[in-house]
Amino acid sequence: MEQVYVTGHRNPDTDSIVSAMAYAALRNALGDREYVAARLGHLNDESKRILDRFGFEPPLYIQNMKTQVKDLEYDTPPALAAGLTVNRGWSTLKNDSTIAAIPVTSADGELYGMLTSGDVASYDMETVADPMIREVPLFNLLSALEGKVLNDAGSDMDTISGQVVLALPKGAGQHLFDGENYIAICGDQPEVIRWALEANIRCLILCEAELSPELRALPTRTCIISTPLDAYRVARQIFQAIPIERICQTKDLVTFHLEDYLDDVKEVVSKSRYRCYPILDENEKVVGTLSRYHLIKPRRKKVVLVDHNEIAQSVPGLEQVEILGIIDHHRLADIQSANPIFFRNEIIGSTTTIVAEMYQEKGLMPSKKMAGLMCAAILSDTVIFKSPTATPKDRVIAERLARIGGIDLEELGKFIFAASLGEGKTARDLMFTDFKDFHIAGHYLGVSQITCVDSVSMLSRKAEFLAEMEKSRAEKAYDIMIIMLTDVLLEGTQIIFLGNPDDIAQAFGVEPKDNTLFLPGVMSRKKQVIPMLSALWG
Repeated sequence: MEQVYVTGHRNPDTDSIVSAMAYAALRNALGDREYVAARLGHLNDESKRILDRFGFEPPLYIQNMKTQVKDLEYDTPPALAAGLTVNRGWSTLKNDSTIAAIPVTSADGELYGMLTSGDVASYDMETVADPMIREVPLFNLLSALEGKVLNDAGSDMDTISGQVVLALPKGAGQHLFDGENYIAICGDQPEVIRWALEANIRCLILCEAELSPELRALPTRTCIISTPLDAYRVARQIFQAIPIERICQTKDLVTFHLEDYLDDVKEVVSKSRYRCYPILDENEKVVGTLSRYHLIKPRRKKVVLVDHNEIAQSVPGLEQVEILGIIDHHRLADIQSANPIFFRNEIIGSTTTIVAEMYQEKGLMPSKKMAGLMCAAILSDTVIFKSPTATPKDRVIAERLARIGGIDLEELGKFIFAASLGEGKTARDLMFTDFKDFHIAGHYLGVSQITCVDSVSMLSRKAEFLAEMEKSRAEKAYDIMIIMLTDVLLEGTQIIFLGNPDDIAQAFGVEPKDNTLFLPGVMSRKKQVIPMLSALWG
């Protein structure tokens, strides 16, 4: 079953994490069991505490969504053991004309080589000039000839070697055997059989014939094999009895792993002459084969995006995925899709509120644990309904979820924001806990938001923040970098910035001093900070 990943934005906050988890749980409950919640970054301290409180594990961590070998509809031909006969390998190739090569594996299942029809044809032509077989396992020979051993001497042998001669027609003379190093093929020819046994040749193959008691009683070191096949067929099949490990390609093999990225595979294939490539798993076991045509129209990963619709905030490799839907509460940005998709965007304080509405619309009540988790996400993203993004619907939904989860809203709000985010964390860690990139009218912004209950204490670390901002600005060429220290108790935000002070003054109507300013009543990045800068730059 193909998985669909539900993921929020990079540097995820609690709303991004929980909305992904809640939506995946909803779809799975409705019977779509392939939905998997994912995250694009490490959990911040707040999200960890909330997940721990309600007994949830973090979502799957994904670094990118680039198409990998495991996403392709590659072939899964049988992987043949190196000791199997050539005729068995040829039969496998012949039965499926779409297979260009078959993986050959060692006893432990790892790749030994690749067998192609060209390998079989090349070997077959070589046998015309050199009708000799060397140390062919007896088991292989009996299998290829559908034969059985008729005497004790044969039972004692494990391998057969010798020059193959066709002792036909009946007039063939004794001069056929000038030593023991022969494998003779004959029919109902008592004289030939006697000469072969007396010469103690390596092996005598009787085609569609019986061995008389008199001949069976002759003392000999010759292995006698009886087969129901005619002599002509035996003359060809006997060379097909050798193990495929002797003719398959084993040198300079080009292999790929399930985790390899499609872009890298294409580059290697473009420089290679092979038509078919073995695919290995993490344990180096063969799982399939890859041909050039698999690369033409690859199967893409499927995703649903929550709490964002901007490329800069989404998963790396987004251009290679199939977007099935977007659920968000931010401004429309720049993500595009190849096909029509489900898109739900509401003017609301939390994406989790939208997902909770979807539970109601589908007639499904979330579990007590899930209701508590969703309630916490709404309180977090609306800053306990103090953010200007908060709506009456957020409050109504949160109160309903609190009743389902048996939760006190005021107590949960204090639990979320009481912990100090600054203790034991570096300025860089704090800055990138909830950090987003924005592209506005040719300007590149980096905006961090740190929600706290003591912005004055956090502001005392301004020098540390500015030092980290300088580094990041140099690395990524931001026009402006902003850190929002959003204070729940003061119901306002301390701003630390790097960039043109005139732009900041014009955007917010406040004259900054020493790279800082205070914005009373400002609690929202998306509704009160980004729109001001967007308006400034038109």
